[in-house]
Amino acid sequence: MDAAPLLALLLAAVSLSAAAAGDGAHPGYSDEGTCTVDAAGAGVGSGPELRRLEERRPGRIIDITHAYVPDLLAFAPGAVTGPLVHLKESMANGSEYNLSELRLECHMGTHVDAPGHMNQGHFAAGLDVDTLDLDVLNGPALLVDVPRDTNITAEAMEFLNIPRGVRRVLFRTLNTDRKLMWRKGGDMSYVGFTEDGAQWLVDNTDIKLVGIDSLSVAAFEHLISAHVVFFKTPDIIPVEGLKLDNIETGIYMLHCLPLRLVGAEGAPTRCILIK
Repeated sequence: MDAAPLLALLLAAVSLSAAAAGDGAHPGYSDEGTCTVDAAGAGVGSGPELRRLEERRPGRIIDITHAYVPDLLAFAPGAVTGPLVHLKESMANGSEYNLSELRLECHMGTHVDAPGHMNQGHFAAGLDVDTLDLDVLNGPALLVDVPRDTNITAEAMEFLNIPRGVRRVLFRTLNTDRKLMWRKGGDMSYVGFTEDGAQWLVDNTDIKLVGIDSLSVAAFEHLISAHVVFFKTPDIIPVEGLKLDNIETGIYMLHCLPLRLVGAEGAPTRCILIK
């Protein structure tokens, strides 16, 4: 775990975050068909009286992973993800067991990018998701609010004033207020890093994990160029598609564990915060 001085730096950074996110709660997932637990964590069922799995143990574990539902947001406008889980064998249809098959692209939902995503040299060198540093993906993290009238530009990064020594930052943006991750089909007006914002982060901070509340860490107008800046070296890990609704800014223990997809440049990831 990182040393105590880092936590002191993180504490100093909290007061420097921008204006808080909007108060409106996200619409959430449909109650129908959602696996839930009761208040004691014992029973399984569905309905508004039961708490969802991602909301259990409030105040301790916060699940910031989007559920992989059939109408999961796709990046391209009008794109349809379709059923992600297909029941190949069904006891209801006479089989002796139930067996599901999972089909999805590696950059859907909450996921990580590996260095080879937009750097052919890194891809050829085998820098896939299975080589990502778990020490970077797990540890103290700072959740900040980005000013709501801007992409994450060099000016916005300078305003946030994230001190040296902070290695993991989750950037909450207007995307959360607009509930973009809850919509069907891509919206190219999402907030992300511009090329100069990415370069400012690389040149002026020690951040190695960049978390964001959209399917791409880079703004659409800088989709390639901002990624290229981040992936010049294999040290920075973007974590995209985070669910950051209704969480206070501040310091948390972050845990992200991508699937070990050997040879893949991205992977679905379960991410949680512990306060």
